[in-house]
Amino acid sequence: MRYLITLLTCLAAISAIPAYGSDDGVNPRTGAPASWPEPVKRSRFSQFLIDRLEAGFADAEDTNVWDAQGWYGGDVHKGWLKTEGEGAQGEPLESAELQLGYGRMIGRFWDLQVGVRHDFRPDPDRTFLAFGVQGLAPYFFEVDAASFISDDGDVSLRIEAEYELLITQRVILQPRFELNAAVQSVPEAGVGSGVNTTETGLRLRYEISRKFAPYLGFEWTQRYGETADFAREERAPTSVNALVVGVRAWF
Repeated sequence: MRYLITLLTCLAAISAIPAYGSDDGVNPRTGAPASWPEPVKRSRFSQFLIDRLEAGFADAEDTNVWDAQGWYGGDVHKGWLKTEGEGAQGEPLESAELQLGYGRMIGRFWDLQVGVRHDFRPDPDRTFLAFGVQGLAPYFFEVDAASFISDDGDVSLRIEAEYELLITQRVILQPRFELNAAVQSVPEAGVGSGVNTTETGLRLRYEISRKFAPYLGFEWTQRYGETADFAREERAPTSVNALVVGVRAWF
């Protein structure tokens, strides 16, 4: 009986000790003590990814390319920034664009995105409304698909897909595919109706750190239909095979 009384006394004393960080209040949303921090999903994070910063070397011309995006927010709501462009080395830019938008999580791996895109090149510059989805498809394909409506009512579409194949923990092979299409022809921008261009690439990178990786690869760009006709009028190539060298970084 003496041992039973001692055990009950100890249990009563332990139960009377308050939990770490607790107080009299309770968070009605989570049921946790009010002094505990909010769950991680209420926190805000940011990332800026330079996916491609590269030089391309081809028979027709050597080029410089950038492709980057960043976001700020939580799991559900994010603000997005995207930019990309390219041009021949030593020449004015052929294309340059900036997108600003809002992203809303619509699935475990998918965001719905709406925003504005502005093309600074080619001339004349144009502004678009942007609607799209971005996320991780089955088998771990990273997909970014968007449609654009210009201030003149022209409709276009862009689909990008990438896949990362880990050869080792630091050596990664990345296939990439991009398709651009348009509903209307826009001669002043060199854009024809239908499928305009495709880009098919393969890049092998070495991650010096998780945040910085130089790479070497190959890119094939093909123009189609009216877009190819516009290129011929400007004496530009309709098909380009290029060796690419660049870096990928994020912070």
